[in-house]
Amino acid sequence: MAEKINLKGLSLKNIEEIFENWNIERFRAKQVMNWIYKKGIEDFNQMTDLSKELRNFLKANACTAKIEILDKRISKNRDTVKFLFRLEDNNVIEAVLMKHLYGNSVCVSTQVGCKMGCKFCASTIGGFIRNLHSWEILDQVFQIRNSLKDVHIANIVIMGSGEPLDNYNEVLKFIRLANSPDIFNISFRRISLSTCGLVPEIRKLALEQLPITLSVSLHAPNDELRNRLMLINKRYPIDSLIKACKYYFEMTGRRITFEYALIKGINDSFENGRELCDLLKGLQCHVNLIPINMVEERGFVKPSAKRIYEFKRIIESNGIQTTIRKEKGSDIGGACGQLRNKFLDKKEGYKDLWRT
Repeated sequence: MAEKINLKGLSLKNIEEIFENWNIERFRAKQVMNWIYKKGIEDFNQMTDLSKELRNFLKANACTAKIEILDKRISKNRDTVKFLFRLEDNNVIEAVLMKHLYGNSVCVSTQVGCKMGCKFCASTIGGFIRNLHSWEILDQVFQIRNSLKDVHIANIVIMGSGEPLDNYNEVLKFIRLANSPDIFNISFRRISLSTCGLVPEIRKLALEQLPITLSVSLHAPNDELRNRLMLINKRYPIDSLIKACKYYFEMTGRRITFEYALIKGINDSFENGRELCDLLKGLQCHVNLIPINMVEERGFVKPSAKRIYEFKRIIESNGIQTTIRKEKGSDIGGACGQLRNKFLDKKEGYKDLWRT
C-alpha cells in the first residue's frame, strides 16, 4: 500500500499539483488549505464542502500529520505559555508563546537537541538527535494557535532548541510557508531567525534576500572569551562572523540584532562593554542584552540589575541602540530546552538516543 501524502507543510501549488495527478479539480486544494489553516480543521470528515467521495479518497491517500501537545505550562502573570510536543517518532520538543503589547510571538524549535555545544544553553545538554521537517516546525505554530483560540499570532521567532542554519533547507521552507497568504500570512519582517554564527550559511541566507530579522548570538566581544562560551567560534572566529554580518546587511538592507547573554563575572565587565562597542563600531545593528536564564546543569547566574543597566549605558553611549530583554516565563523553565529535559528525566518510553 502506498504511503499517504502529508498535506501539512505543502504550499498551495504543491497540493494543486498532487490533486491534478489524482484527477481532482485544482480549486479543491484551496478548499482543503482553508479548512486546515483558516479554520483549524485537520479531519477530512469535517471538511463539509467536499463531497463524501472526495473525503473518503483523501482519507485513503492523504493525511494531515500532527505533533501532539504533551504538556502546557502557563506563567504566573499569564504572558508566557510553554508547550511540550511529542513527535511521531516519540521524540519531544518545545515551543513558547509570548504575549507582547506589539503582538504575540511564537518561538519555535528547529532541531531535537542541538550539536553546537554552547556552554550556557540547556538545549545542548545531551547533544543532537535530528533535524525537524518543515511541517514539524510549522505545526508548532498551528497547534499553539489551535489550542489558544483567542490568541492572534503576529510574530515568529526561530530561537528555540536547535541551530536553525544547521537545518537550512527545512527552515527556509518553513519561513516561506509561514509567510504564505494561504497558511499564516506572517510578514517576513515579523520573522526573526537566531544563529550562533554559521558563517557560510549567513552568507547563503543573505543571497535569499528575505527581509527577515537576523539575530546573531554573540555573547562575547573577543575570541578568547567566545571560544570558552561557544564552540562554534573555534570554527568561525569573530572577525569572520562580523564580516558575514556586514555582507548580510549589504545584501538585504536589514540591520543585525546581536544577542548578548550577560553572565555574572564572565562577560559583564565594563571592559567587555567597551570591547563590544569597538567590535560593532560602524555596523548597522541593535544589541539585545539578555540576563542569563538559570540552567541548573550550567551554574551560570545573571548579574545584578545595577550592573546590567551600567553595561547598557556603556553601549548606548557609543551610539548603539540597546535593549534589555524582558524576562518571560522564568517560573516555567524560561531557558530553551529546560521543560524537555525535565520531562525526559521523569518519563520512560520516549525515544531519546542520548538517554538509551
